[in-house]
Amino acid sequence: MCLGVPGRVVKVLDKTGLVEIMGVSKEVSTELLKEVKVGDYVLIHAGCAIQVIDEEEAVNTLQLFSELKELMNE
Repeated sequence: MCLGVPGRVVKVLDKTGLVEIMGVSKEVSTELLKEVKVGDYVLIHAGCAIQVIDEEEAVNTLQLFSELKELMNE
């Protein structure tokens, strides 16, 4: 099973980007995407941004991850 996690691009550096994922910043490769801009939401898998996604989809997915975390802590 593969899992992609959405994150918001906060900085673009040549073929990498700094992405914020649930409050954590991580540098990821952006080589698989034609264009990435600050403020874009991207789907991340294995340290690579694999797809630009819309903000609504990203926020909904992050909310589901947050709810899952809360359920696991109960």
